[in-house]
Amino acid sequence: MRNCEVLIVGGGPAGSTAAWQLRRAGVDVLLLDRERFPRLKLCAGWITPEVVRELAMDLASYPHRLLTFPRLRMHSGRWQLPVPCVQYSIRRFEFDAWLLERSGAEVVQHNVRHIEREGDGYIVDGEFRCRYLIGAGGTRCPVYRELFRELNPRESGLQIVTLEHEIAYDWSDADCHLWFFEQGLPGYSWYVPKERGWLNVGVGAIAARLKARGQDIRSHWAHLIGTLERRLAPGAQFDPTGYSYYLRGKVEVVRRENAFITGDAAGLASRDLGEGIGPAIRSGLRAARAIVANEPYHLDDVTGLSISSIARSMFGRLAPAASGAGQRARAATGGNEHGLRHGDQ
Repeated sequence: MRNCEVLIVGGGPAGSTAAWQLRRAGVDVLLLDRERFPRLKLCAGWITPEVVRELAMDLASYPHRLLTFPRLRMHSGRWQLPVPCVQYSIRRFEFDAWLLERSGAEVVQHNVRHIEREGDGYIVDGEFRCRYLIGAGGTRCPVYRELFRELNPRESGLQIVTLEHEIAYDWSDADCHLWFFEQGLPGYSWYVPKERGWLNVGVGAIAARLKARGQDIRSHWAHLIGTLERRLAPGAQFDPTGYSYYLRGKVEVVRRENAFITGDAAGLASRDLGEGIGPAIRSGLRAARAIVANEPYHLDDVTGLSISSIARSMFGRLAPAASGAGQRARAATGGNEHGLRHGDQ
């Protein structure tokens, strides 16, 4: 049986960030994930200046696609508002693998099925023994399922259902576009360009409200694609995939003895824009500090309003976090300039 001090289930931003902090403190960490990295991850891939700061990222040396948005374009009906700010897009396929490699943790491909207590620690599937256990496996995290589901039942009214697709596409509009409440959609749709010829588009909505209105998310997807064909992505061929997650609700219990839940396992996405990467990273950092420094573990304030980050960057309050982008931020603003470079990692 493999023994370790901390076992992390899930190699996304929450798990890899916790592993990174723990390894920096000299803790013996083992990370399990059912998939091999790099792996496809559906996500708009929008990261904020706070995420850049919390991860101590040097944007100039980040080795993969990273596009800086000097503004966002927000749409509602005929209304359009260009919002000057600093935000970024990455490809989760690259970003998650980079974070995991940077963590320095040992990674084992394993699909966790069963967890049991043993003294002050845990045994996972009869193969792994640990003192501390961190659940970072997303909405379907087995640590949540086995140890926290009855304590923190999901709130059906906060379930988000999405359709999205990320494709190689030589875009020409470098702005991020967001459409709110189009045709009564209880959510929003997006166009998020990525550096060097990649594009993510999608639509997300509160599932219960869609159902109550007798609507189907595929009809909203069709409306989005019609808009993109006319204005932003003519000729693009999309084949969307769906998934769901939960917005921030009442998360009463996030630590149980020596077990923790983080990120989407705790349901931490922001209530306004459904941002999950930032809350995942902050919860991973706090779980690591709770283990290393015996700090209290709470997640009451890890999820703010995403719009607040946009407002802060508008007023330049986070200019130091963005300064590392420098010349690269200016260069990464045109699809045609960078071209469509397949396989360029």
